[in-house]
Amino acid sequence: MKGRESSVDIGSFSLPAAMKHCFYNESVGFFYNNSRKELTTYWRTKDILVVALGLTVSLIVLLTNLLVIAAIIINRRFHYPIYYLLGNLAAADLFAGIAYMFLMFHTGPRTAELSLKTWFIRQSLLDTSLTASVVNLLAIAVERHQTVLTMQLHSKMSNQRVMILIFCIWATALLLGLIPSYGWHCLCALEECSSMAPLYSRSYLTFWAISNLLVFLLMAVVYAHIFIYVKRKMGRMSAHTSFHPRYRETVVGLVKTVTIILGAFLICWTPGQVVLLLDGLGCKSCNVLAVEKYVLLLAEINSLINAIVYSYRDSEMRSTFRRILCTICYRNPKYTPTAVKPNGADRGSLSLNGHFTVDSSI
Repeated sequence: MKGRESSVDIGSFSLPAAMKHCFYNESVGFFYNNSRKELTTYWRTKDILVVALGLTVSLIVLLTNLLVIAAIIINRRFHYPIYYLLGNLAAADLFAGIAYMFLMFHTGPRTAELSLKTWFIRQSLLDTSLTASVVNLLAIAVERHQTVLTMQLHSKMSNQRVMILIFCIWATALLLGLIPSYGWHCLCALEECSSMAPLYSRSYLTFWAISNLLVFLLMAVVYAHIFIYVKRKMGRMSAHTSFHPRYRETVVGLVKTVTIILGAFLICWTPGQVVLLLDGLGCKSCNVLAVEKYVLLLAEINSLINAIVYSYRDSEMRSTFRRILCTICYRNPKYTPTAVKPNGADRGSLSLNGHFTVDSSI
């Protein structure tokens, strides 16, 4: 009948004949031209500098996070929930280093040679690894919040629950990283293609950027509550008992670490998320492509900072690092690492002359 759309049967589905055309057989260059993103055919000086810097950062990220993972494995004092989460964070950052290194080997003039499948793999690796790192940071913040409010040094969370939490972290990261490859792209709607990621839909970039900004906000709220709680606790205890200097040192260490955590996260992640959000919202006057590679590199640097902030500030972790890096220490009879407490006393509350203290590695 006139006016009625004809349809085509595909198995048990019925699709309209006037359905939008999809460009699954086009090249990567076709989508870059559509988004007006430049594709070079030769290596420019700035391309070489970006790749050289990117590979250097990736290599450092790989080595530092491998060191953290090795330290957590060999030292039994680190076999607690918080350190399992730190180890998982190091694994996520290690994966981020691998993903960024893969990007460096498939960028510049090589981008035009990629198939659509390889391009999606390149982007999915980045999205999955960076998402896993961010969700891990949030999980650590929540774990520290729980332990501080219950006046404990280590969480009483069972190993099984920690493994379930780690599984959920990676499931979330994989879900967000693979969504564009399985439908949330612009291969069937060229007008929705973004500028920074020409095969990605702008709506996905908006979703991803807002999600990460909300995670940052939630982290800020959690750590702010920790700080306020500890400060009030310190005030109440000092009014009724003698004020022990160790408690002041603990609080100062807490404030310093929280400041570094939030500052590093803000500096490394916010620029990239803002740029992604502007691209997702279709800002025509914003030259997002001019800063694209640099904000991505800045986000990758956060994977290096994580290893330093969460690990190097822990004295026991530093001792373990020395055991790994300095083989001569194993032959030195004067070197004796801190003994392991077999009775699991670390899981209980930590008290010093009646004063509650907080692990400064928070």
